[in-house]
Amino acid sequence: MKPLRPVSAPARLGYGLAFFALFVAFWSVATFGGYVQRLFLADPLTMVGEGWSLMTRYGFSFDIMMTIWRVVGGFVIAAIVALPLGILMGAYKPIEAFLEPFVSFARYLPASAFIPLLILWAGIGETQKLLVIFLGSVFQLILMIAVAVGSIRRDLVDAAYTLGAGDRSVVRRVLLPNAAPQIAEIFRLVLGWAWTYVIVAELIGSSSGIGHMITDSQALLNTGQIIFGIIVIGLIGLISDFLFKAVNQRLFPWAKL
Repeated sequence: MKPLRPVSAPARLGYGLAFFALFVAFWSVATFGGYVQRLFLADPLTMVGEGWSLMTRYGFSFDIMMTIWRVVGGFVIAAIVALPLGILMGAYKPIEAFLEPFVSFARYLPASAFIPLLILWAGIGETQKLLVIFLGSVFQLILMIAVAVGSIRRDLVDAAYTLGAGDRSVVRRVLLPNAAPQIAEIFRLVLGWAWTYVIVAELIGSSSGIGHMITDSQALLNTGQIIFGIIVIGLIGLISDFLFKAVNQRLFPWAKL
């Protein structure tokens, strides 16, 4: 191995699968070997059995679809709000000076802290859960997009002005095309954070979703179902991550994503 030397796609797949194999092996040794009580950590076979029961007997697929819908809905709303604000902050320094202090302040506020207020304002329905994801994502997106747009090389902007471009043309034809690959990568990263917020939202006042199932399983001390729910979240996130990467590479083949 050498620093920054790339690996082939088959080798990357092999390394990734090897890590998961080692993880399952350690998990099996800890549980089947009696090092950890099964009350606290179910073994892999028990987890698979509980997962099969959830899918075939308890309609867990509906919970999965509800959680996916909440993540996508809240994240899309956050992206619609954050994209124009982030571009304006990155392109125009007076707007950045006006908005950045509040955005920087708000992005440190945990979305979970707003859940009691959101329940008072919006009840315990879908609106409250979407708002939790929105609040957890929007301020991160705004600031990261602003940084991506504002870090475009100044000489490109100066060259555009020299060639007679106006302010809007500079934003539309210089800043946005150069920042677009990085903005797409920002969306991919923050989508992963949105998954943490939806589970928190579903732990309180929810009658469906993966988080709701995990809460019910905790009351029954069923660690197999809890682990299965966590693994499902990870698998969905992994799939969405690969899809985002594939779309970004198709849209921006010149960028190193």
